[in-house]
Amino acid sequence: MCTILKDGLFTNSFAMLKLLFAVLVTGSIIFSACQPFANTEGGNAPAYLNASNPVDVRVEDLLSRMTLEEKIAQMCQYVGLQHMREAEKNLSKEDMEESDAHGFYPGLHSTDVAKMVEQGLIGSFLHVVDVKEANYLQSLAQKSRLKIPLLIGIDAIHGTGLVNGATIYPTPIGLASTWDTSLVYNMSVETAQEMRATGASWTFTPNLDVARDARWGRVGETFGEDPYLVTVMGRAMVQGLQNTQSPDSFNVIACAKHLIAGSESVNGLNGAPTDLSERTIREIFLPPYKAAIDAGVFSVMTAHNELNGIPCHADKWMMTDVLRKELGFKGFFVSDWMDIERLISRHAVAENQKEACYQTIEAGMDMHMHGPDFLEPVQELVKEGRLTEERINESVRRLLEAKFKLGLFENPYTDVKRKEEVLFNHQHQLTAIELAQKSIVLLKNENKLLPIKTGQYKKIFVTGPNANNQTIIGDWAYQQPEENITTVLEGVQQMDPACEFDFQNVGQNPRHVQKQHVKDAQKRAAAADLAIVVVGENSFRWAWDEKTCGENSARADIGLAGLQQQLVEAVYKSGTPTIVVLVNGRPLAVEWIADHIPSVIEAWEPGSIGGLAVAQIIYGDVNPSGKLPISIPRSAGHQLAIYNHKPSHYFHEYVTEKSGPLYAFGHGLSYTKFNYQNLQIAKQTISEKENLMLKVEVTNTGKMVGEEVVQLYINDKVSSVTRPVKELKAFRKVSLHPGETRQVTFTIRPDMLMFLDKDLNKTIEPGEFRAMVGGSSNDEDLLSIPFYVQ
Repeated sequence: MCTILKDGLFTNSFAMLKLLFAVLVTGSIIFSACQPFANTEGGNAPAYLNASNPVDVRVEDLLSRMTLEEKIAQMCQYVGLQHMREAEKNLSKEDMEESDAHGFYPGLHSTDVAKMVEQGLIGSFLHVVDVKEANYLQSLAQKSRLKIPLLIGIDAIHGTGLVNGATIYPTPIGLASTWDTSLVYNMSVETAQEMRATGASWTFTPNLDVARDARWGRVGETFGEDPYLVTVMGRAMVQGLQNTQSPDSFNVIACAKHLIAGSESVNGLNGAPTDLSERTIREIFLPPYKAAIDAGVFSVMTAHNELNGIPCHADKWMMTDVLRKELGFKGFFVSDWMDIERLISRHAVAENQKEACYQTIEAGMDMHMHGPDFLEPVQELVKEGRLTEERINESVRRLLEAKFKLGLFENPYTDVKRKEEVLFNHQHQLTAIELAQKSIVLLKNENKLLPIKTGQYKKIFVTGPNANNQTIIGDWAYQQPEENITTVLEGVQQMDPACEFDFQNVGQNPRHVQKQHVKDAQKRAAAADLAIVVVGENSFRWAWDEKTCGENSARADIGLAGLQQQLVEAVYKSGTPTIVVLVNGRPLAVEWIADHIPSVIEAWEPGSIGGLAVAQIIYGDVNPSGKLPISIPRSAGHQLAIYNHKPSHYFHEYVTEKSGPLYAFGHGLSYTKFNYQNLQIAKQTISEKENLMLKVEVTNTGKMVGEEVVQLYINDKVSSVTRPVKELKAFRKVSLHPGETRQVTFTIRPDMLMFLDKDLNKTIEPGEFRAMVGGSSNDEDLLSIPFYVQ
């Protein structure tokens, strides 16, 4: 071995002669794995540090210089140092094993982790929320032998909300309610900017789970129940985050998750087993991943759950056979939080950590989230011959490629001044408020109670646990500066400054509404001219014990928690006209409210400025245009109340309850009216390879400018395997002035008519199809026309 001095000079003169000879013969320097790169600005810089070289050349050059230990280290991720310190104070070892949000490493101090970075033994961090810490960690990495920068990841699900002062956009279920992919794209570009300004370059989003069970706590983190809507929203987010227009550079790395189908576990609990047919997986849950891969998504996170008896973290069929070989995924897989360890502790398919590491890497895993007990077992597996070094190289190539395309080798640091310039800036606030406005769904508006006018009411009573706090920002966000937040109460006060608002503070925990609150609410509402009740759920990540929604917050009862229902009923009994605003991350069973309250607004979790958007809807400054991306069930017993069900789904009806959803997929009212007419197709019969043009006229017959989401559904009337009664295939969002008529055109392509046959092969069968166009998936809202494939 050669010996190296601190100034980078060889003490072995023979080694120096060999080096000079190599330069003379080849014109380049062939480095061994132990050579230094102290002076890289001159002509002696290694190929991987030369930004003008192609990425693949840089990757192979760096890989050739790395020891096995350094390679495996790139597959290792740890939580940030400050996160560790806080978790060390607040969690026991047992608490940490149960947690999916907080972590530290017993027996390994934060100073030990810092030394490991200096030694090149860590490749990635997560939960680093301070730009100064990010820069500090990168400075430690620059002390390592090869100076490989760190890949810092964060859960920037709807804005980089774990960072103080960030722009918090509506949660993904609200984003999907906009049915506006261009806005989602813009938001994703802005999120990438705020991430880079705070030191992160990789986000664990989009969540491509198709959510069809409202008991599951993470519904609000998804784009809803429909594979097509999830697909187009997910693709827009990937494209905005990564800058997929330039294949050799990324804004940040996006991460499609969670592979796969954890949203439909056997009991609605996060991480519980999923047992679904391959047909259901391929027809419902896989299409969003294919679109994300086609869009260039560069990381995929596997799911907590098992799928048909195989833990997703050890599922070679899904990771390698389907995503890599069949769909062409080129990026890297990352485990979810401690789920490699859970192959032992939860799934009981591995006896020890070494076996768990073997199973997951053999299946296709590239990075461990998170902590120790990965590098050493994998190193032993390679030395024993169970894993080859080339298999490790495959993972490391992907991880290094990501770092090169992010430009981290050229500049691993972040200018701390950028944070103040970028976070919550004016343009990002404009995007946030527009998304919030378009995400809000007007579920009911009996007798046109809404919109109200400024000055119309002298006294308005406002109550509810979500009326005046940060529940509007949703999960995957920490508490934000108060000056950045506009609550619902603050929003209506801004809209109507001369009105007297009587606010009843019932606290922010929906489970802690008291009987006295209910009693007082009826009296105070009776003394007002109008009542606004803001109820729903609590996704507070910083007050985990108060959560009723969000990660690991499944519910067996999806009605209003605590005494919220009684609160609403008490206000209703006062006789004062009442508006109910729902702030929530999952669909709630609110059948009594739907039957009795004249105006009901589904606000979801609308983000930093969401309270103002709600107020603008209430006062008519904004005409609501949101449409439901998920059906709202009548109760927890009405799961899979989906619109795209099979023909026999309601073969029999429930004995004591109504069947079907409370509100259907695609539903959403406006303050104006839209009339659909003259549905036409270019021809009645087409071949299986032909496109078919479809046209429909949409008229605004009301008195306000409004936006309408024109939805196209298709049904295959008779097929060799059962098909849904209708499937969303396309949509257009149009803005119409009063009296204006617009002809909306769709192209029905052959791929819209395809399905999987008995052998799960794609096919188009001849016969009758039916195209349906309208403002929701409800049959009464749709025009229908048949066509034929021969």
